Amino acid sequence: MARQWLSLVGVIWLQSINGTNSNFPAYSSQLKRLLSISQLQLNNLAFASDAGKLLGWFSGVAALHLPLWLVLAIGSLLGMFGYGLQYLFLTNKISSLPYGIVFLLTVLAGNSICWINTVCYIIAIQNFPFDRQIAVGLSTSYLGLSAKIYGDIVHALFPPYSSPIQIARGYLFLNSILPILVCFMAAPIVRGVKTGKMRKLSSGFTAIFVITSVTGVYAVVTSLGKIVMTKLSSLVILIGMGFFLILLLAVPLMEKVIEMWQQRCCIREKGVYNIGLMENGERETGEFEGGVREEIGVRLMVKRVDFWLYFFVYFFGATLGLVYFNNLGQISESRGCLKTSSLVSLSSSFGFFGRLIPSLLDAYVSRNKYMISRPASIALMMAPMSGAFFLLLNNTILSLFISTAVIGICTGAITSIAVSITTDLFGPKNFGVNHNILVINIPLGSFLFGDLAALLYKREADSKGDYNGSCMGMNCYQTSFIIWGSLCSFGTLLALTLCARTKKFYSQI
Repeated sequence: MARQWLSLVGVIWLQSINGTNSNFPAYSSQLKRLLSISQLQLNNLAFASDAGKLLGWFSGVAALHLPLWLVLAIGSLLGMFGYGLQYLFLTNKISSLPYGIVFLLTVLAGNSICWINTVCYIIAIQNFPFDRQIAVGLSTSYLGLSAKIYGDIVHALFPPYSSPIQIARGYLFLNSILPILVCFMAAPIVRGVKTGKMRKLSSGFTAIFVITSVTGVYAVVTSLGKIVMTKLSSLVILIGMGFFLILLLAVPLMEKVIEMWQQRCCIREKGVYNIGLMENGERETGEFEGGVREEIGVRLMVKRVDFWLYFFVYFFGATLGLVYFNNLGQISESRGCLKTSSLVSLSSSFGFFGRLIPSLLDAYVSRNKYMISRPASIALMMAPMSGAFFLLLNNTILSLFISTAVIGICTGAITSIAVSITTDLFGPKNFGVNHNILVINIPLGSFLFGDLAALLYKREADSKGDYNGSCMGMNCYQTSFIIWGSLCSFGTLLALTLCARTKKFYSQI
C-alpha cells in the first residue's frame, strides 16, 4: 500500500504543475502589446490554448496502448516545444514568429495538458478503485493551485520592480521547463499498483486531507497577503509551498513503516477485493464502490441523451468559468485593477478548494442518506456562480475579488465532480477517451463565448474613440457578464434536469 500512496503523491505533484494554461491571464496583456495584436486576436490565442483539448482524445487512445511513462514524456515534450519557442521569441532568440505560428504553438502547448491529465486520472482511478472520487478530487485540487505555484516561483525569481516583459518571459520559461522536470521526477512512482487485499484507507486520506487543507489555507492567505502588502518575502512564500508539497511524502513513508512492522493487515470492512492488473495493463472486471450505470465507449455514449445534457451543463458551467479566467487579465485592466497577478493567484487558490470540497464530502458524508447526487451538486455550484457573474456589474474592486473567488471555487468543484460523473454514467474502462470527448466543449466555449466578449470589448472601445484596441471602464465587459450570468442560470436548469433523469441510479449506489 505504500506504493499506492506514493503513486497518489506523484499524481498530485504532476497536477500541481499541469495548469500552464491558467497562467495566460498573468501575461496576456503584455503579450497583446508585444505582438501588437487586437483583443480579438488575443482572445483567439486563449482559445488556441483550450483548442488543444480538441485533440485530447489522442492521449486517451495512447494510454490504452503505450506505457504511461511514455504518455507523460510525450505530454511534457509537447509543452516544452509549444511554450519554449514562444519564450525564445520573447527573448529575441528567434527574430520573428508569425501570428499563425504562435497560434499553432499555443494549440500544441494546450494539448500537452491533456496527456498529463489522462495519466493522472487513470492512475487515481486504477490504484484507488473503491475511492476513486476521493483520489481524483484530491489530485485535481492541486491543478487548481497550479497558477498560484507558478506565480510564487515567478515572484521569487524576479524582484517587485521587474518589468512586465520580464514577468511574461518568466511565466513562459517556467511553462516550458517545469512540467518536463516534474514528469521526469514523478514517472518512476506514477504507475499502476496491484492493490490486492487492502486495509482501510481512511487514515491515509485523512492525513492527506489535513495537509491539503493547510496548503490551501496557506495559498489563500499568501494570495491575500500580496494584495495587502504582506511582509513575507516571495522566496519565503515559495519555500513554504514547496514544504507542503514535500510533506505529502509522510503518508507513504508512514505506510511503509506500518507494513514493515505489521504482519497482519486489517481487511477493509467491505470485504476482500482483488482488483489486479492483467499482463496487458488492463484492469480486471470487478465491482467499484458506488458502481457504474453502464460500461460504454464513445460511439454509444454520444447517442445518450444524458451525455448531451451533461455536455451542456459543463458547457454553461465550468467552461464559462474558464472563459472568465482567460479574460481575467483584460477584465482587471479595464476596471483599473493593477494587481492582476494577485487576482490570478486568488482565483487559483479558491479553485483549489473548489476541487477539494467534493472529495471531502465523498469521504466523510457520502454514506449519509441526506447526501445529494453528483448532478445535483453541480446544480448547487452553478447557482452562486450565476450570481457572481451578475455581481460583476457592480463597479468596485471588492466585487471583482469576491466574484473571482466564487467563480473559482464553483468552477473547481464542477471540474472535480465531472470526473466522477463520467465514470458513474459511462464506466471507467474507456474513461480516458470518454472524458476527453466531454472536455471538447472547453475550446468550443472558449471560441464562442470568448470571441463574443472580445467583439463586445472592441465595440465599446471604438464607441469611446479609442482605436488602439484598449478599453477602459465598466462597460467593456458589462454585456458579457449579463450573457454569461444568463447562460449559467440556464445551465443550472439543465443540471437539475440531469439530476432528475439520474435520480434512480444515484439512489441505488
